[in-house]
Amino acid sequence: MPLNDYTIVIGLEVHAELMTKSKLFCGCSTSFGSEANSQVCPRCLGLPGTLPVLNKKAVEYAVKAGLAFDCDISKYSKFDRKNYFYPDLSKAYQISQFDQPICGKGHVEFYVGGEKKVVGINRIHLEEEAGKSVHSGATISDSEFSLEDYNRCGIPLIEIVSEPDMRSPEEARIYMETLRNILRYVAVSDCKMEEGSLRCDANISLMPKGATKYGTRTEIKNMNSFRAVQKALEYEALRHAKILDRGEKIVQETRTWDDIAGITASMRSKEEAHDYRYFPEPDLVPIVLTDEFIDDIKNGLPELPVAKFHRYVDEYELPEYDAELITADKDLAEYFEAVIANYKDYKAVSNWLMGEFMRLVNEQSVEISEIKVKPEDLAMMFTLQEKGVISSKIAKTVFEEMFHSGKDPETIVKEKGLVQISDASEIEKIVLDVIEKNPGPVAQYLDGKERVLGFLVGQVMKLSKGKANPQMANDYLRAALAKMVKN
Repeated sequence: MPLNDYTIVIGLEVHAELMTKSKLFCGCSTSFGSEANSQVCPRCLGLPGTLPVLNKKAVEYAVKAGLAFDCDISKYSKFDRKNYFYPDLSKAYQISQFDQPICGKGHVEFYVGGEKKVVGINRIHLEEEAGKSVHSGATISDSEFSLEDYNRCGIPLIEIVSEPDMRSPEEARIYMETLRNILRYVAVSDCKMEEGSLRCDANISLMPKGATKYGTRTEIKNMNSFRAVQKALEYEALRHAKILDRGEKIVQETRTWDDIAGITASMRSKEEAHDYRYFPEPDLVPIVLTDEFIDDIKNGLPELPVAKFHRYVDEYELPEYDAELITADKDLAEYFEAVIANYKDYKAVSNWLMGEFMRLVNEQSVEISEIKVKPEDLAMMFTLQEKGVISSKIAKTVFEEMFHSGKDPETIVKEKGLVQISDASEIEKIVLDVIEKNPGPVAQYLDGKERVLGFLVGQVMKLSKGKANPQMANDYLRAALAKMVKN
């Protein structure tokens, strides 16, 4: 059967690194990029005789994330030991949460192809990070050896476990992008995938259309981008379909994604929960939260993307496309609101941000928070354009200079002599010059070819070096050509 004869079932386990300054159970730094094994201590290495001490800020961040996803917050939760042996886990067990996580059921809303999708959150739990294996090759499968960096051991994580509610790789990608956006809005994680702050394991299975029993699933690891999540799941869905079409059974296993080859490869047979020999962590007391603690965090939550989206559509009357694009990035939404605080044409601002603004941001590969253009300066540029001081064409030149230099628009206009020409006599002189130098197009216009007017206006703008008021240029051209018809 082709793939469209099957229903794809996907669930994601997303790990997000919390933005605490110290690790989950010790005082070692969580800063990124330090020399290998320079941010470790006997406690995070799990040496005999050491005891963990819980980081309160990590608990606060986990609750904040749970509230952002409308989860049930557990007033009583505990830590457990997840036992397994792997080189990046120096003490041969990971402190995690098994049967009593800090956050219970919740959900996430997003749009796919204009249609609303709701994916359930099964749970969010706290756990410590393992170390990092540094492979000699491009991937684990083609490496001759690996080295271990334990700097990451003990960094606080939340694992967000979804329900198996996603039905396409595209939905899985958008779901993960939505998680990233919300986590950044509530400022619990920087979600930098290139630094390992956000990553996911994906579980996928297929079942015949109309069936209700899920098929055997496989888990995919080693995906370090949203694109990789979608591509890996697309590949794995096709692989499942081909196996099932041959009448064979899917093997439950863990697979890795090879981004270069564009394939998944088997790593190991999939362990079930009982294989980890979970038992309560004996060195940590349970986490007991009060209503006051939870309410204080809830009251401090910022406006979340979905609420902001609806406000932009209802209050600012932005198209849903604009509102969705702007609210999809916390920094962009904050910048937009800072601009409109000084300039009230909301649609004009959104058009500029989605156009020239994002073009330069993408070209220069910079974060929005790093750009030199102050929101109030961008608002001033719109005001200059509205007053006719600069044209829309000159505005692009001014903005590009603002982007690179950080100067305000008035200074740039003055330094470069970019004030728009709105003097009637000067524009009329340029118009007559253009008519004289372009007899062919003028004759075509007089013969009834109206579209030639656009070319002639362009010549006026060219001759004036983009400074002529476009509307005045258009009006004076029409008037001068109309006189020629009468004559």
